[in-house]
Amino acid sequence: MNSFIPLAERLRPTTLDDLIGQEHLTGKNSILRKSIEQSKVPSMILWGPPGVGKTTIANIIAHSLSLPYFQLSAISSGVKDVREVIEQAKKTSQAILFIDEIHRFNKSQQDALLGAVENGTITLIGATTENPSFEVNSALLSRTQVYVLKPLTEEKLIELLQYAIQKDTILNKKNIDLKETTALINISGGDARKILNLLELVYNTTDSNTDNIIITDTLVMQVAQKKIALYDKQGEQHYDIISAFIKSMRGSDPNAAVYWLARMIEGGEDIKFIARRMLIFASEDIGNANPNALLLANTTFDAVSKIGYPEGRIILSQCAVYLATSIKSNASYMAIEKALQAVKQFGDLPVPLHLRNAPTKLMKDLQYGKNYQYSHNGENNFIEQEYLPEQIKETSFYSPGNNARENEVRKFLQERWKEKYRY
Repeated sequence: MNSFIPLAERLRPTTLDDLIGQEHLTGKNSILRKSIEQSKVPSMILWGPPGVGKTTIANIIAHSLSLPYFQLSAISSGVKDVREVIEQAKKTSQAILFIDEIHRFNKSQQDALLGAVENGTITLIGATTENPSFEVNSALLSRTQVYVLKPLTEEKLIELLQYAIQKDTILNKKNIDLKETTALINISGGDARKILNLLELVYNTTDSNTDNIIITDTLVMQVAQKKIALYDKQGEQHYDIISAFIKSMRGSDPNAAVYWLARMIEGGEDIKFIARRMLIFASEDIGNANPNALLLANTTFDAVSKIGYPEGRIILSQCAVYLATSIKSNASYMAIEKALQAVKQFGDLPVPLHLRNAPTKLMKDLQYGKNYQYSHNGENNFIEQEYLPEQIKETSFYSPGNNARENEVRKFLQERWKEKYRY
């Protein structure tokens, strides 16, 4: 075997039985396995984090069905490349087209796939790390089946390491003792490809004259600090840096926020990924303390989606500084978390009769809507009545933050509800 082929490629499974993880899709009696066994594989979108098996599953499907297989990367391919593949597929009556990072295709590029997918010329397998509801247009999405791949658990990653040590024709020439795995797992960020290539890197840096290798966290860290790239937009640094960026804005530090933003920009991070995280932050961490934050973040997302890099960096910076310097509140976020917990705890509590809709005579006879009081008939457009189910009445989910705007909200609620919700 060619030693220049990375370990992750040498071990790439060719059958579902060899795949580690994703049993909900590929295990016995699973929906995807049945489709493959029956040779009735639909066009699909595989959605999941990096290194969990999206490309591998595409390869297994192609291998199992013995169909012509074409692979494109949305980063480097365009409409011309898509049309060329479709023309080649027509000559064979059917083919599989795998598109990595399909979320990076724009609308016209995705539209170029529609006809061939619909008439079955190609079976499309798209891979994405982003929510396809946002990144794949509705016409294409309606013609595909979305399969969600789960992150690999620590147990599965260790199983993968042990499999590599036993089965790889290069690694199994030596006695490898996997004494510690924490560093391998943490640095890989749950990415199977990264953990295998890191294992191989550790193997290659050990003394070639020894037949015994003891892998410890200290050894892995020593190798990783020397060899791992500063920024990998699909690996651990991707998640670490976006985390630092969010926490810097939450901590009201615009200097740190723009630094981490610059790290992502310089590393080639997807501009919409950054803008989307700021949009979430504006609601989760600022909320009603400054509702304009959500408006600006949403406008930022729209703007950078239209113009991209390099000019988009200016808009990202403006928004990041605004969010970092804005007053903060997570009250709305905490309110929905508490409410969801109540739903899980108490189940589907009945809607109080006076709040129910009564469009039919039968419903009115059952007293649906009876005794409901129209708030606008009261002073200040308010009439006190119960809006929660009996079992959780007087439960306060929303607690206004201590800031100028939400203190006004607290005052508003105190005047109306008095002691009911203890505002």
